[in-house]
Amino acid sequence: MRANENDENLYREQLPHLGSLIRESGRKLCRPSTITNKFPILKWLPRYRSSYIVQDFIAGFTVGLTTIPQAIAYGVVAGLEPQYGLYSAFMGCFMYIIFGSCKDVTIATTAIMALMVNQYAQLSPDYAVFVCFLAGCIILLLGLLNMGVLVRFISIPVITGFTMAAATTIGSAQINNLVGLKSPSNDLLPSWEFFFTHLPSIGVWDALLGVLSLVFLLLMKQVTKIKWGHRIFWKYLSLSRNALAVIFGTFLAYILSRDGHQPFRVTGNITAGVPPFRLPPFSTTVEGEYVSFGDMISTVGASLGSIPMIAILEIVAISKAFSKGKIVDASQEMIALGMCNIMGSFVLSMPVTGSFTRTAVNNASGVRTPLGGAVTGALVLMALAFLTQTFYFIPKSTLAALIIAAMISLVEPERISEMWKSKKRDLFPFLVTIVTCLFWSLEYGILCGIAANLVYILYSSARPQVQITLEKINGCEVALVDVKQKLDYASAEFLKEKVVRFVNHLDSKIHLVVIKGQEINSIDYTVAMNVISLQGDLKSLNCDLICWNWNIGSAGVVCRLKHEMRPIFKFDYGLEELVISHFESPSSTASTVTMETAAAS
Repeated sequence: MRANENDENLYREQLPHLGSLIRESGRKLCRPSTITNKFPILKWLPRYRSSYIVQDFIAGFTVGLTTIPQAIAYGVVAGLEPQYGLYSAFMGCFMYIIFGSCKDVTIATTAIMALMVNQYAQLSPDYAVFVCFLAGCIILLLGLLNMGVLVRFISIPVITGFTMAAATTIGSAQINNLVGLKSPSNDLLPSWEFFFTHLPSIGVWDALLGVLSLVFLLLMKQVTKIKWGHRIFWKYLSLSRNALAVIFGTFLAYILSRDGHQPFRVTGNITAGVPPFRLPPFSTTVEGEYVSFGDMISTVGASLGSIPMIAILEIVAISKAFSKGKIVDASQEMIALGMCNIMGSFVLSMPVTGSFTRTAVNNASGVRTPLGGAVTGALVLMALAFLTQTFYFIPKSTLAALIIAAMISLVEPERISEMWKSKKRDLFPFLVTIVTCLFWSLEYGILCGIAANLVYILYSSARPQVQITLEKINGCEVALVDVKQKLDYASAEFLKEKVVRFVNHLDSKIHLVVIKGQEINSIDYTVAMNVISLQGDLKSLNCDLICWNWNIGSAGVVCRLKHEMRPIFKFDYGLEELVISHFESPSSTASTVTMETAAAS
């Protein structure tokens, strides 16, 4: 049967059947696998073995020893009292057990989250809790809508630039605490300016302890490379380096304190006790003035987009890094993270996400299931209940050394050389991201990086690879147009202009242009309109247009738009046969397409 006898069926648009979609969605919702996918604990808990208990306990305890000093430090980075870091370090551990899908991931506040919330937390701690709740709601909603695919639009160069900029800013903000100075700003340039203009005011004892602690932490990270002795001993010694540094600094500060005199700047009083479980604040008071819910939203502004985005990026990247061949459900990780933040806001938590450092510790400690998080969470709660008086003596220089050591590991200059070797063009979004993050703000910096990346995508889309060659077939000169990628609205005008310009610039006139369509798997209305316009332009130049071996769906877009365009689509010829048939036929618009062959194409 010829195509012109059945054009309506051949070029009919294939739309999904709404009833079938609804029925299929209903079946999916009713499947037991849907429930277990949303609550991963239902998968691994029935298969839990008693032999896992010891490994999960050791891993959870080791992570707890790392979490407690880091949480106190990141509470300070956020501009809050140290106990807020601990408030943020336990609820996520418990919630991730229920909703998390990666056994290694540890949820708590991170240096980047702390830095991003700093400007609001300084106004009032209520802002940090408020942002935690709203960020959790946004992340949860995106997860329920299966929007995990969004993270694919943020490239590795952008993530690398953001991470390095954030690490540099955080480390720079701690340089003054490392040597006993109290800087009025945590920003990059003001921190270094304050440091260099106050060198005579450096605290000798603070600087000595801070620098030695930093050297100790960096050296302890390398002890796993020691060949002699028991490797397990060296591994756990290295994993305990943060706790050992804090214990030593605290002990030193305690024994050297005399009659209220303290040689170091210490953390000071930390509010004892577990935080109350209550609704997050939807209004607050700043300097005696009432701030409504709407005013709090206005103050937070763009951070309601950037903080959830960064939190999602961190947890998805960490989950993928430790998935060990398993497929990571980004949407489920978003659901887990959303619940961690929502429930955390009920216990005065600031925004949390996956921590790469603590997740690496968890993995290295041999954790078997997410239940190890229960031990970490319990350890943090015990610290809040019983050890806050001890935390008074933690030197600020030790905490600064701990933060700087963590940030050094996030700065990866080898990534720059890798980009230079593989594709130098990728340095552009990297540089845009790192420069704007360093000298403007983290929130707008990552948006600028994403925008720079999208410029490349749009440019590539607007200027597809189109190769036009002049072929002599059976004595006839033909312009053969080979489109190397799909066409969309951005590239439609480019294709038309390139073909018309090619025909106009030829020394000899040609009478046929053939557009190969093997790689054109879909087009839109704009492309279809430009194909119709191209045919008209070529006709005015006494030249015919043939679209050869196009996908039926792509051809259908043009043919449904203008019925008269159907004869230009040819499917069942070789190129030489096509040209011969075209020039020998009485009408150059004769259609000789078989429906069976077209469908096979």
